[in-house]
Amino acid sequence: MTVVGCNKCIKFMLFFFNFVFWLAGAVILGVALWLRHDNQTSSLLMQQFEGQQAPNTFYTSVYILIAVGAVMMIVGFLGCYGAIQESQCLLGTFFFLLVCLFACEVAAGIWGFSNRDTISKEMINFYDAAYIKSVDVIDSSSKTAAIKVLEVFHETLDCCGKGDDSPLFKQVAVALCPKKTQDDALLKPQSCHLKLKDLFSEKLCLIGLAALAVAVIMIFEMIFTMVLCCAIRNATPVY
Repeated sequence: MTVVGCNKCIKFMLFFFNFVFWLAGAVILGVALWLRHDNQTSSLLMQQFEGQQAPNTFYTSVYILIAVGAVMMIVGFLGCYGAIQESQCLLGTFFFLLVCLFACEVAAGIWGFSNRDTISKEMINFYDAAYIKSVDVIDSSSKTAAIKVLEVFHETLDCCGKGDDSPLFKQVAVALCPKKTQDDALLKPQSCHLKLKDLFSEKLCLIGLAALAVAVIMIFEMIFTMVLCCAIRNATPVY
């Protein structure tokens, strides 16, 4: 027996929210893939210096997002099919998976908030290590590698130095800093520390807004799923 009246309206609202949830999963998957292959972040995170790779904490977060987006698409499809078929089994499974996803999202949100500055700090430390080596008075292969790393940072972020640069760095800044036009030559170059903070803060803010929107959708889905399951059970005749 199918549900009728207001419960039927809830059924189609649940289907709509599940479809939106599926679309949100597709958007998160697309954004995560874009973040993984973004030229600006990729050129920085692929750098190596003295045998050490640039910190990949940001990529770890991106890989988690890719997995979450894929799982959301699967769960969203399951919810859509369960709502249309009015299957208590499918809806119960969907509700369980939704609760697990919501718990994981809350845990990830708490971890991300408490470590929101970790990514930029790790990249700043990596930049500073190359910065210190680049002003070494002794020429070496490490100094050459450090200069190449700084050149990539400076060209990618359109910045130069830390903001409180040493006299030694200022002597080589002409070769390391991005080439300026005649109009911009008088302007003080921007600090790479600030540029790195802005870059990753912007990316993390985008991820946070997407997670918040998904969390709101999930709450509505859990409510509608419970109501629809109860309506299906009440509408099923008992012999």
